[in-house]
Amino acid sequence: MQIADIVTRSRQPRPWVDADKIPWHEPEFSRRMLREHLSQEHDLASRRFVIVEEHVRWIHHHVLRGRPARILDLGCGPGLYTNRLAKLGHSCVGIDFSPASIEYAREQAVRRQLDCTYVHGDMRTADFGTGFDLVMMVFGELNVFHPSDAGPILAKARRALAPAGVLLLEPHRFGAIEQLGRQSPSWHTVESGLFSDRPHLWLEESFWNPQSHTAVQYFHVIDAATGDVTRHGQTMQAYTDEQYRSLLAGCGFESIELLASLGTTDEAPQGHLMAIVAR
Repeated sequence: MQIADIVTRSRQPRPWVDADKIPWHEPEFSRRMLREHLSQEHDLASRRFVIVEEHVRWIHHHVLRGRPARILDLGCGPGLYTNRLAKLGHSCVGIDFSPASIEYAREQAVRRQLDCTYVHGDMRTADFGTGFDLVMMVFGELNVFHPSDAGPILAKARRALAPAGVLLLEPHRFGAIEQLGRQSPSWHTVESGLFSDRPHLWLEESFWNPQSHTAVQYFHVIDAATGDVTRHGQTMQAYTDEQYRSLLAGCGFESIELLASLGTTDEAPQGHLMAIVAR
């Protein structure tokens, strides 16, 4: 791309067509993303460790009642949750699209002698296996999938559960995705970051589609030395609370509990993410 392509871009991008997903699977992008996952300066790619540890304690005591369990973590990243859950006596399997994250998770599990298995794969096509006491998908992962993929992923998660198993989701609230889609364009300069190791200008803009209830984000990266432009984009699907319930009921879940956030049973909204426990 050239700078002129930014000027002539579509002001009404097509959700899932003009912008689907940022390139989690590309090795160099994956390497830079791992750096963001492990950063303790923000909660963007992953949460800071102190928050992860709070969530792990809540999952262990509130969801699993302190009993040893087989756990499947979909979109496990570098294993921040699974490695900690394994320390509490659980047996964990993690699946993620990012090769650098999976490599890091495997190295940590081996070094610490944890009962964790990590699979590099796309959860849309990966074999989940069966017999899990808990299947979890946290930090808004569900919303980055097209609805035609989200339903089958949840149905596959249902089949992966043991008869008394639990599904734990942490999706985005409807209003949070709408707010994301309506936010104003922004830009900033970066010496080295998620989209490039080289100094660059990062332009970001978002679009809300009220018909499909989707937010499209564009990230235009302009290399400071060459002026070359790289564009990344992603679409996020918003669901109402009732749509979440309907989606899960359609996959065979009967007991569906909506919580204010991961790690609490309070009813008041807390941030842009909520939690769902389905049995």
